Amino acid sequence: MEFKREKESVSASQLLQAIADGDDIVLTNCTVTGLLDINRLFDPSEKFQTEKLRVNQEGDIKTLVIAQSIVFDKCLFEENVIFAAPWSDPDSVSVVFESDTVFNSSIFQSQGRFRNATFKGIGSFDGCSFSSVITFRNACFEKEAKFRTVHFSGYCLFSSAEFKTSARFTNSHFVKGVNFSGARFCSQTDFNGVYASSRSVPAYESVSFGRKRFGDDESFWRFVKQSAQEAGYYRLAGDCFYNERCASLWYKFTGLNYEGLSPLKKVLRLVSSIRLLPELLLGRLLFGYGERPMRVLFACGVIIIFCALFFSLPGALIYRQGQAELSFFQGLYFSTITFTTLGYGDLYPSTEGFYRHLAMTEAIAGGFLMALFVVCLAKRFSRG
Repeated sequence: MEFKREKESVSASQLLQAIADGDDIVLTNCTVTGLLDINRLFDPSEKFQTEKLRVNQEGDIKTLVIAQSIVFDKCLFEENVIFAAPWSDPDSVSVVFESDTVFNSSIFQSQGRFRNATFKGIGSFDGCSFSSVITFRNACFEKEAKFRTVHFSGYCLFSSAEFKTSARFTNSHFVKGVNFSGARFCSQTDFNGVYASSRSVPAYESVSFGRKRFGDDESFWRFVKQSAQEAGYYRLAGDCFYNERCASLWYKFTGLNYEGLSPLKKVLRLVSSIRLLPELLLGRLLFGYGERPMRVLFACGVIIIFCALFFSLPGALIYRQGQAELSFFQGLYFSTITFTTLGYGDLYPSTEGFYRHLAMTEAIAGGFLMALFVVCLAKRFSRG
């Protein structure tokens, strides 16, 4: 059976009865009136015929299984759309959509709640407009999740949601902020063109990406970075910039469609990525794209101590006046003034080529790293 309407006004009670009967739902350019709340199906006073309703119950927790496909194309929902438990007992009911669930280009004038919902088919909300709060907290998208060009006028909750395949948020607009805390993106993600206009920073604590080594999280961090900059959180914007550049580097290593390549082509692509080693060693590891100045300071200390071990060996240094027994402190002293290119002249390396080459190399490294540290420090602490 199919419940199909076009350019009509349909009551929420009609839709709930169609869901209870297991009918496929196809609505195009329709207006849905009344409260579309699946909890009404469990209320005896509503007098719905629920003999065909698939409900699995464990203790006090009900799981409503909707096997049929649901398609709302360019529909208007005048009141709340609730496929979740009541606010008073948020974990008492969960909904499983076994087929594709489509709300493309629909308008939600009130709340939308899909907490604890499981979408086993495609979950598509492309082009939707949410005028109030919309929540997908603890939702699970087993197939593609589509939220492209969506306008979220109210606050949006994706906290602890799981996206097992691709998640597309391309060109969406979050007006009052969004919460991705604890969200898990297991496959491809796309946040290109996403922006927020409320000067609120998206919550992203404990967010995880299953394809970080492919750089799939790059567009997500770019979105958070831009939001943080507009809100004036420059330190946070710097951290997101670092994550964005790291993701970009991983993407350069693997490239497009890396998983679909043959083993030979994968090896060839990785070999061709050797040109990226300078960026990996200097850009990411050494100074963290200008966001990790303490790494430069640590590298300076390592070089000074490493060279001091050699300069404290017998015969490594020559005193300009007189002789004294070399110690590690003397080697550390000479290594430090060489690194900082001060060169007091009271000590100089042995005429043996190795020590002179070592001193020359340390002086060059010192000039480079000190300049790099100043640049990093200025970039890190002078934003805004």
